[in-house]
Amino acid sequence: MGNALSWMSWTPPVAIFFVCVVLMLIGMTVWEIRSPTIERKGFLPMRTTRGDRLFIGLLSAAYINLAWVGLTDMDQWYAAVLGLLALVLIMRKG
Repeated sequence: MGNALSWMSWTPPVAIFFVCVVLMLIGMTVWEIRSPTIERKGFLPMRTTRGDRLFIGLLSAAYINLAWVGLTDMDQWYAAVLGLLALVLIMRKG
C-alpha cells in the first residue's frame, strides 16, 4: 500500500470494509443524482434523507463492532453481519 498507508494494518477484512464504504458512497451519489431524495419520517425520531440514514446506519454498524470487540471474544464476522443488518434496517425503515 506504500509508505503513506503503512500506519494502518491493511488486513483483508479492513480492506473489504473500506472498499464497501467507498462503493456505498459512490452508489448513493449516483442514486441521488438520478433520483433526488425526499425527507421522510420512519422509526428514527427525525425526518431523514437517504444520506442521513446511510450516515446513521454506518455509525450504528461501527458502534456494534466496537461493542463486540469490547464485550465478547467471539469472531468479529458476527458483529459485521449484525452491523450490516442494522444498516439495512435503518436504510429501509429509518
